[in-house]
Formats: sequence, structure tokens, C-alpha cells
Amino acid sequence: MSNSPANALRLGTRRSKLAMAQSGLVAEQVRRLTGRPVELVEITTYGDVSREQLAQIGGTGVFVTALREALLDGRIDFAVHSLKDLPTAQPEGLNLAAVPRRADARDVLIARDGLGFEELAATVRITGRPARIGTGSPRRMSQLAAWARSLGVEVDTVPIRGNIDTRIGYVRSGELDAVVLAAAGMERTGRLDEVTELLSPDVVLPAPGQGALAVECASADAHLATQLAELDDPHTRAAVTAERTLLAALEAGCSAPVGALADLLDDGQVVTEMRLRGVVGTIDGETLVQLSTTGPVPASAEGTAIPENMGRELADEMLAKGAAGLMGERAL
Repeated sequence: MSNSPANALRLGTRRSKLAMAQSGLVAEQVRRLTGRPVELVEITTYGDVSREQLAQIGGTGVFVTALREALLDGRIDFAVHSLKDLPTAQPEGLNLAAVPRRADARDVLIARDGLGFEELAATVRITGRPARIGTGSPRRMSQLAAWARSLGVEVDTVPIRGNIDTRIGYVRSGELDAVVLAAAGMERTGRLDEVTELLSPDVVLPAPGQGALAVECASADAHLATQLAELDDPHTRAAVTAERTLLAALEAGCSAPVGALADLLDDGQVVTEMRLRGVVGTIDGETLVQLSTTGPVPASAEGTAIPENMGRELADEMLAKGAAGLMGERAL
């Protein structure tokens, strides 16, 4: 740290290969914007050191709290998070300065023998045992189980933790038949060639905010916040605002089995409408509440009321259909 240039901006990041890759992308953009060097400051979060399943440790905030503490006490100037890891309530003293253009929001399957999900699920008829699919996400477990049920078979979802290498290693070693990961993470680490199927949101809705990054700084640093705001993509911000408002209105944390995706619909030239889809289900996939709504896209980055209203209204409809009873314990 002592060797860093005096005017360098300190970017706080988790230590994982994926987090470093994501932060490196943002660092390069910030260097170009500000003309200042950017140094990555690696910070270990509770979610990185705990070996418990995310559903047990609560999920919400476990990967971001240490970064936010470093921002508030001045050890770093700004932080880059995976947006899906952020709690839905924005803390006092911190500014969500930018949500850059989103990467692919979908989930992906990495399976043995190059199999897609339906082929893999069907192997139960040959092997006599359900395919073993690893994921730490109750949301994925619920939707994969429901998909298998629709095919007249079952899959065995196995809770796993770890980085991309660790998870894919379970498939390579034969311990699991497949794992499900986020497309954006595979893309940012240059590993899309290992994907055996991109999972359509028609069958597996991603986590709210999946594929998007969040660039956060201290509210007191108005100059830096203004500079970072140049990285903001208004369409991405509108989409993730709708998804995260849905999550918040369901009073669910990021470890709850909630999927959401806001698609931006265009008329061939200009984006005019947004479709918000949401799903909540039981882990065994037996019961899913899945609904959608459409609305206009806000004309400016300040127009958050429209996506927020869409998220709240869809959440109300889902709750009326029994969504609350499917989420287990409500997050505090």
C-alpha cells in the first residue's frame, strides 16, 4: 500500500478470482474516467470464511458487510459488489453510485458428458438414481426440482459452497453430475466454453440483480460519486430496481427461494417496456408461485418510481397467491 501513488483510488474487493476479475473491469473504466490510478484492496468477508451453507448463515449481506465497513472508515474509496449479494435496504452514509451495464443474467449448467438438463434428468431411467446437481441456492433447487417434475422425473440437488473452480471440480471428479452457476461469472472469468447449457429464464428465473455489478462509495465523497455515476446504465438500474423491490416487498433475503428478472422489451429501435417476472417456490419444487407484469421504462435514471411500483405490485399479487408460505422463515 505504501508504494501506491499518492492520488490512487482504493477499490475494495473480495479476494475470489471472480470478484477480482469483476473489480478489475471496473477499475479499468474508473482509470479512464478519472485519469487516476486505481489499486485493488482485497478484503475478506464473513461469507468468504464461513463454511456454513448460505441458507444457514442468512445470505443477506454476508459478502458485503466487511467492504461497507472499510468504505465507512475510509480504508477504501469505493467498492465493487455483485449486486445480487447486496441487501435491499441501502445503508446510511453509502451511495450506490453506479450500476454498470448488466452481463448475461441467466444461470448455466455445467454437466458431465456435455449433457443439457433434460438429458441429464432423464438418465435416472438408465442409472436408476436421480442426477446429482450441486448448488448452494434454494432458488435454483426449487426451480430445478420443478423442471424435473414437469419431465416426470426427479433430480437430487446437493448443497455446495466454494468458488467456481471448487464447484466445477465436483463435476470433473465425478462426485456430482452437474453444477449450476451464474452465466456472468463464467463469462467474466473466461470459462463460458465449459457451459453445457444456458438455462432459459422460462424455466429457471435468476436471482434478483444477477449479472449486474454495484459500485458503491461514501455519500460524503460527492465528487467521486459524480464521477462513478458515469458508469451507470439507466436500463440496467431500472431492471434491477424492479427485481430488488420485488424481493424487498416479499420480505425475503438473498438466501430465500425467490427468482426475478426484468426484461427490457423494444419495438425494434427503442426500449419502451419492461416485463418483470417473479417466482417463489418450495425447495422440492412441488409448489411454485410464478407471475409477471409489464410496464413502461422510465425516461431517465431518476425515474425509479415506475420499477419500484412494478416490483411492489407484483409482490402483492404473489403474496395473494400464497408466496409467503413458500419461503420458510421470513428474513429479519
